[in-house]
Amino acid sequence: MISPKRQSRCRCRGGSGSFEVQARVERFVEPALLLLLRDGPGHGYQLAEELAEIVGETRVDLGNLYRLLRSLEGEGLVQSSWRPDLPGPLKRTYEITDEGVDLLAAWVESLRASQARVASLISRYEESRRTA
Repeated sequence: MISPKRQSRCRCRGGSGSFEVQARVERFVEPALLLLLRDGPGHGYQLAEELAEIVGETRVDLGNLYRLLRSLEGEGLVQSSWRPDLPGPLKRTYEITDEGVDLLAAWVESLRASQARVASLISRYEESRRTA
């Protein structure tokens, strides 16, 4: 059974007794970030803008992004270096490591399995609506 605390973060009652449901994307940020870095090195602000597009958010919290980058770097999944050659203020640029590429591949397999389960749920829902 799902705890009431968890339910309140995923759905709530809207007006006139309807539910407002929003899929959670917190864990989706990690594979999305690894994908961006697989496509090429990037710095924090640039990555935040590109992540927002991928995860469908208007903006990505920079503090959370930098915490995730530090965590991934600590695990050897990304590496960073300061880039004095880039215009503007000094920027730390991040790039994915071979271990990060392996983790991204594992994420993609997990997401494929989730995608299949979601597709099955939607298909079953639509079938039951047609017969109801």
